[in-house]
Amino acid sequence: MKPGGDEGTRVAATDVRTYVVNLRRRRDRRERMERILPAELPAVFTSDWEGPFDGRSLDLETISGLGHRLFPWRIESGNPWWSRSLKFGEIGCSLAHLACWRDAVDNTSAPYVLVLEDDAVLEPGFLPRLLDGLGRLTMEGAFDLLYLGRVPLDPDQPALPGFVVPGYSHCTFGYLLTRRGLEQVLDAALDQAIVPVDEFLPALYTDHPRDDLQERFPRCMEARAFDPPIVRQLPKDEAGSDTEDSAFVSEAP
Repeated sequence: MKPGGDEGTRVAATDVRTYVVNLRRRRDRRERMERILPAELPAVFTSDWEGPFDGRSLDLETISGLGHRLFPWRIESGNPWWSRSLKFGEIGCSLAHLACWRDAVDNTSAPYVLVLEDDAVLEPGFLPRLLDGLGRLTMEGAFDLLYLGRVPLDPDQPALPGFVVPGYSHCTFGYLLTRRGLEQVLDAALDQAIVPVDEFLPALYTDHPRDDLQERFPRCMEARAFDPPIVRQLPKDEAGSDTEDSAFVSEAP
C-alpha cells in the first residue's frame, strides 16, 4: 500500500486475498463466480479443499470427531431462527468461513481478506469502489470488519460518506477482514461453540440481542459497512439455499 495523498491510502488489488465459499456439488455456482470476479482478484474456492462444509453429508459424529462443539442454539423465543435447532447446512457454512480465515493466516500476508459466498452479486464498479473505500477507511482509522453487503436488522450509525457503522445485521455473502480482524475472529474459537456465521460476526462488533451469545462471544471488533452496498445476493427463489436445504441437528439419529 502506498500513500495516496488527501484522498486516502492507495490500496491495490494485490492487497486483497479473495475467498469464495462454495460446495463441490455446486459447480454451477463456482462457474458463475469465476465469470463475474474481476481478474485482478484471483480467488481461492473452498470447493478445492477437503472439509466438513456440505450440510447434506455432515453429521454429529463427524463434527465431534473433528473436535468441534455446537453452541446450545435453540431457546424459547418469538424469533423463528432462534426457537429451532441449528441446521447442518448452517454448521457447514460456518466451518467453511472458519477455514477461509485459517487459510488466510497461514498462507497470505495480504492486509485485507475478502470472503464472498457463491450467491454473491457484484455491483457495477465493484473493484474500484472496494479499493477506493478501503483507502478512505484506512485514513479514517482502524477497522476490523467491513460488510460489502448485508441485511440490516437494527439501526446503523453514521460514518464517513459512503459508509455506516452497522447495527446488528444478518448475512455473510460479502465481507472483508483486516489482519487484526482475522486475529479476533479466530481468537473467538467459533469451532468450540458453533453458531451461524451471520450471527457470530455481529456478536463481535455489537451487543447481540441474545445474552448467551454476548457472554460467549464478547464484543471486540470495530465494524463498517458500505452504504449503499457494493455486493448483493441472488434471490433465494432464483438460487435456492444450500444452507437451508439441509436437516436440523435435532433430526439427526
